[in-house]
Amino acid sequence: MSYPIDLRVQPKVAGFFDPDTSTISYVVKDPSSPSCAIVDPVLDIDYAAGRIGTRSADVLIDYVRMNGLQPEWLIETHAHADHLSAAPYIQDKLGGKIGIGEHILIVQETFGKVFNEGTEFRRDGSQFDRLFKDGDTYNVGQMTAVVMHTPGHTPACATHVMGDAAFVGDTLFMPDGGTARADFPGGDARTLYQSIRKILETLPRETRLFMCHDYGPDGRAVRWETTVGEERLHNIHVRDGMTEDEFVALRETRDRTLGMPRLIIPSLQVNIRAGHLPPADATGKTFLKVPINVL
Repeated sequence: MSYPIDLRVQPKVAGFFDPDTSTISYVVKDPSSPSCAIVDPVLDIDYAAGRIGTRSADVLIDYVRMNGLQPEWLIETHAHADHLSAAPYIQDKLGGKIGIGEHILIVQETFGKVFNEGTEFRRDGSQFDRLFKDGDTYNVGQMTAVVMHTPGHTPACATHVMGDAAFVGDTLFMPDGGTARADFPGGDARTLYQSIRKILETLPRETRLFMCHDYGPDGRAVRWETTVGEERLHNIHVRDGMTEDEFVALRETRDRTLGMPRLIIPSLQVNIRAGHLPPADATGKTFLKVPINVL
């Protein structure tokens, strides 16, 4: 598929790092207007206390307001397993539409069963304002954003290209970080390799790439911006010359050593609902489930 990429458009990108989940959220401003998109916003949770917080989201809101910006889109690169989405909270404060890849339906079906959500939980993606297909476009002011379906980490992963900037979610990490795991339900190392090569071979080398996570390998300072060219030269998992079979062996070996993310249970229950909490019970209380010996 051909994607309408225009590197002449250079959006202003502001990154916001959440140290609790090592997540980077972004405000992406159209260079020709006050319009912006917010990518992968974080909702705080004190897991032990069972309390939700909005500190991280409020930082984004303050930035948008102080700079006179108008959010048109709240973009989820995928259904995150390591943090809760703040998209509905920000939407209530600032407006904008919530969008995610159309294959969220697969994720909803899978984890609807894991968490025994019952028939009242809709598995049609209707909790989101738009479900993106591969090759879809949408506007942020006068800037055209392009969606690339890049599964492997999860079935619903997508890379969002806005001018010369691409937001890759968990599909890629910084060159010294390699790639994200591919062992969640619906994930697949071979598919992940193919998605990464799609990004690296479709987008020009000078395209800016923005990560959803960085863990500061070997104690270096946290970073979240690189380029296609740097990934092709230096990524420890998928640099040019690394074959698909080599990557699959490396990725699957690594994944077997990893435990589950600390916030996977609350995150998925919330994020398959587009960031909304489960409905309250008859007493007005909201609960999250803990499946035993399932994940």
